[in-house]
Amino acid sequence: MSALQRFVATFLDPDVATRYAPQIFYGLLVTFAIGLAVVVTGLGVGLLLAVLRAFGFRVVNAVLIQIVDMLRALPPLVIILIIYFGLPNVGIVIPSALVLWMSLSAVLAAFAEEVYWAGITSIPAGQWMAARSTGLTFVQTLRFVVLPQALRLAIPPLTNRTIAITKNTALGSAIGVNEILGQSISAEAFSGNATPLTMAAILYVLLFIPLVVASRSLELRYGRGAR
Repeated sequence: MSALQRFVATFLDPDVATRYAPQIFYGLLVTFAIGLAVVVTGLGVGLLLAVLRAFGFRVVNAVLIQIVDMLRALPPLVIILIIYFGLPNVGIVIPSALVLWMSLSAVLAAFAEEVYWAGITSIPAGQWMAARSTGLTFVQTLRFVVLPQALRLAIPPLTNRTIAITKNTALGSAIGVNEILGQSISAEAFSGNATPLTMAAILYVLLFIPLVVASRSLELRYGRGAR
């Protein structure tokens, strides 16, 4: 058997691919569902935290900043393992898929809050004063004048950060989540062949390449507008 034939037999075996395709495609659906939930939750919570910070409550902001900094500093896997293996010691048991969603959503929310906050603080003080002089309240100024501009500025950095954190759904394999990587590792172990891992790699590319392309398009559109 030639080197090429050995490579194909190890990484591209059609029989193995056919046998484990349903299992791995199920993992794709799990990855997509958790990833979508992380994006919606993380970006939404991050925006709420940035808005809360804009009100300037000193004690609240001090606590908020400490929590955000901690979440940004800790590796996502550490957070996942602490929640999944630590909370049962105090009687709190959470399903692995929910742990993955909660952990990655918290990390994304922390980064998103900082990006949103940077957008809010980049708006010149003169616009705040001009809006208030027309009779708008602080909340109305924030909602109708500041946030639309801040969100536009936040889009380019947010897209990259969102993709980077969403790819961490693969960390779910460490706690038994049946996402793409978890299913492919299981299939590789049963088959004794690396073809399932090749299939997982291909699915990750197919899943995230459109997001990368969309991210680049948004960066060009809104980044140019911001300048």
